[in-house]
Amino acid sequence: MGTTPTALLVHGAFADAGSWSGVIAELQKDGIPVVAPPNPLRGLASDAAYIRSLAAQIDGPVVLVGHSYGGAVISVAGAAENVVGLVYIAAYVPEEGESLGELQGRFPLSSLVANLQERTYPVEGAEPAVEVTIAAEAFPRIFAADVPADVTEVLAVAQRPLATSVFAETASAAAWHTKPSWALVATADEAINPEVERFGAERAGATVVEVEGASHAVAVSRPAEVAELIRTAVRATA
Repeated sequence: MGTTPTALLVHGAFADAGSWSGVIAELQKDGIPVVAPPNPLRGLASDAAYIRSLAAQIDGPVVLVGHSYGGAVISVAGAAENVVGLVYIAAYVPEEGESLGELQGRFPLSSLVANLQERTYPVEGAEPAVEVTIAAEAFPRIFAADVPADVTEVLAVAQRPLATSVFAETASAAAWHTKPSWALVATADEAINPEVERFGAERAGATVVEVEGASHAVAVSRPAEVAELIRTAVRATA
């Protein structure tokens, strides 16, 4: 057997790398190397460039794992030479030249869209840009309905905002054309329509598993099942 790939976990919007804590613990039990960096959430091209650079600096093969918007990031960043597999967790799986807005637009919008709060942030040499978070009162239902209430109360106020520009930015690559992929569909997801997850995964030819009743925060609520899919990908690409 070859070198065990490193699982590089890329979180999505409204979360941080801590959302992978339960998954990391599961993978580490099996001796799988794990890296869980911060995803800047400031632009698809720039976020993907950061993750690709990080992956390229890891010694040995890498399996990229993306949750939510992180799926778009790994689709572009997965072009790094040492990336050997892609795992999508309740994620967008865009085609090259496709924006997230276009991908979402194929299906009815989720509850997320009507519950976003906009703020601006400064951009050097340009007009302020717009970022979004989920309204705190709607966060538990939309993002983490199967997570204990005391946990969602913390997650709701610790959200990392997403630049709205990412929804119009097109993916410059779709690494799933050349790298094997796996995908988990959260069937009770209220942040991304599960049909969007299924469509992208099936189009990519991914090995798909569905977790019944799982919310968008499936990595928090069902870490063992998420880790099992990552474990499968790591073993298949070792």
